[in-house]
Amino acid sequence: MGTVQQRRPNQMKTSERKIEARSTDTYTILPGRADRGLLLLCDHAGNAFPPEYGTLGLPDSQLKRHIAYDIGAAEVTRRLSAALEAPAVMTRYSRLLIDPNRGEDDPTLIMRLSDGAIVPGNRVITPEEREKRLRLYYWPYHDAIDNVLDRCLATGSTPAILSIHSFTESWKGISRPWHVGVLYGEDDRLAGPFLEALCAENDLIVGANEPYIGQLVGDTLWRHGTQRGLAHAIIEIRQDLIRDERGQAAWADRLARITRDVLPKVDLQPRAISKAACA
Repeated sequence: MGTVQQRRPNQMKTSERKIEARSTDTYTILPGRADRGLLLLCDHAGNAFPPEYGTLGLPDSQLKRHIAYDIGAAEVTRRLSAALEAPAVMTRYSRLLIDPNRGEDDPTLIMRLSDGAIVPGNRVITPEEREKRLRLYYWPYHDAIDNVLDRCLATGSTPAILSIHSFTESWKGISRPWHVGVLYGEDDRLAGPFLEALCAENDLIVGANEPYIGQLVGDTLWRHGTQRGLAHAIIEIRQDLIRDERGQAAWADRLARITRDVLPKVDLQPRAISKAACA
């Protein structure tokens, strides 16, 4: 039997450098260049539920709140993906069904109470139901991210990961002043230049690891960024700024411009994984 020769990245067909659009019951992949050097993520893109779950007993008014999804983040991600020709992976269902941006053992993986709202369909979760949600609506999303990253790396171009989120403008009656936050852990290769660029806009209040800390063991960027040694960051946009189409378009345009400037300056080579990162 002859030896199978592996093609070099510069010998790849054009089709192999393209991430195709795909939609499943768990996630959506937006098309883009595998060699773009960037993968976009949107962990909390939608507020829908699989038919068998109804609305988990919640009224529609609760599903329009931040507890169900990151308002405006999905459309910003779609526009940013198209503008940059960068692939993106987005969730399909509400974070109340299961939160993909949590470790599988995190107590907030399936929320029973969220910002004052009791979630009736989550009040009693059997081990079997928990495993079912992990199997159908959690792992397929993370497997899709891994698969896209593998295809990007196969081109010889190491991707950075940029995750798009949004945060509510007030929390427990306290207004949040930041227009945008950049979240990160120990690796600030991507976050640092983004913070500098956003501050240089001169019309924004920018938070470093605001309004949340940047990374927890088991969350999405820990799993796919830290554990692979890839540069990564979260962009958190205040929700009142991207509730409508005009705001979404403006922020996508702004982030596209900044990303085009920032990305070539970032050291994208994978870093060795520290023991602390594996904890």
